[in-house]
Amino acid sequence: MINALLVAHIAVLGYWLGSELVINATFRYVSYGASMPYAERERLMDHVMVVDQHVRYALVLQATLGTMLSAAYGFLPGAQKLLWGAALVGAAWLLFVELVHRWRGQPVGVRLAALDRLSRYVLIVLLLALGTGLLGADWALPVWLRWKLGCFAGVVGCGVAIRLALLGWFRCWGELRADPASETLNSALVRHYWRATAVLIVLWLFIAAIVALSILKPVAGQ
Repeated sequence: MINALLVAHIAVLGYWLGSELVINATFRYVSYGASMPYAERERLMDHVMVVDQHVRYALVLQATLGTMLSAAYGFLPGAQKLLWGAALVGAAWLLFVELVHRWRGQPVGVRLAALDRLSRYVLIVLLLALGTGLLGADWALPVWLRWKLGCFAGVVGCGVAIRLALLGWFRCWGELRADPASETLNSALVRHYWRATAVLIVLWLFIAAIVALSILKPVAGQ
């Protein structure tokens, strides 16, 4: 069981990074694509929104698999009950994320999206509380894992920051419909792209730190 969870945990990380790279590359292509017809750029943006779902899936899967592994290793209380409980919650969370995507153009989708954003803030607080020992100070969580949880909070926080950084991008994008050749708006797209990419680089650094902590834990001590 543990080996299977470990393999899945590693595979999801690659899945996550791959999705992020595709999204960023396509965003860059669209942002610098002033010479392209607007309809073609819009088609590529539809593709970005589809790929963005894979990042959301990866977040849920990493949180779920991480909790299951921690329970299996005895780092968190609850053992098998927590392991299978996390699996059920993770499945429900995945379904919720899928519904947010499918209903995003409907009024109910807007409310679900707001709830989805709230869940990210709750997750960040929970991860930081575990990482700093404010929650579960007497649990068997090793120091390297607490640092890893703190880094994961950084990853989720960067994801939120990227979406906030892209608000200006999407505002310009909507205005481009009326004037696709506007040099001012196209230049603004590029600026907003680089602001979001700067945050993405920080996100990748957090992920690199997570990988390093996972590999070096025997050296750091458990």
